[in-house]
Amino acid sequence: MIRALAALLLAAGLALTPAFAANAFAANSGPEALSGVPLGKGGVVEVSGLVPPLDFTMTEAETGKTVTARDFRGRTVLLYFGYTNCPDVCPDTLYKLHMLFRALGPAAKKVVFLFVTIYPKRDTDAVLAKYVALFDSHFLGLRGTPDQIYRLTRRYRVVASVHPSPDPQKYQVVHSALVYVFDPKGRARFIIPDLGLTRHPDYKALAADIEAVSRSKPGSLAGWLARLG
Repeated sequence: MIRALAALLLAAGLALTPAFAANAFAANSGPEALSGVPLGKGGVVEVSGLVPPLDFTMTEAETGKTVTARDFRGRTVLLYFGYTNCPDVCPDTLYKLHMLFRALGPAAKKVVFLFVTIYPKRDTDAVLAKYVALFDSHFLGLRGTPDQIYRLTRRYRVVASVHPSPDPQKYQVVHSALVYVFDPKGRARFIIPDLGLTRHPDYKALAADIEAVSRSKPGSLAGWLARLG
């Protein structure tokens, strides 16, 4: 089980180096440490204690104002990296997240989805705001400077690169397809892998997993690892 989790995280760009694991343990070994989310059948992967808390300073496309992670405290946050001209994975993922928000029902009011563009030069505030609004009113677009985006993708070990070219055959934009889920205190709890590639997601189970985030109790990373073994 541990090997399978490590392989998945490595494939997502989440390198579990000894230093990274040690820092994660140290950051989550106090009274606010996590025991993990009681998972259902949604196919999610728990990353409690392995991924840094939500932290960023970006521009909210809908208002043009600077926002930070603190502006979203009190709500469960779903974080995703992509770009508006993505031909397949992004629109498919956003549509399925819309279906997930429908499955949440009234609980969706306590959840927000943040779409971080990795291509801010093309995705202006107006373009990004219009794009995410096409899918769901719970979605917000975030833009940043190249440095802000680099630091944010590096923080969450996200693969993201843009290689413009006059030749359409050589024009390439690459990004990870994971959805990160953070609890109302900004702590990373689990990821939803490859939602855009999943033909028939179990929306009911995913909704239950997300609702469980706000009900899970503090614990320790060591206890979580013991349960995996």
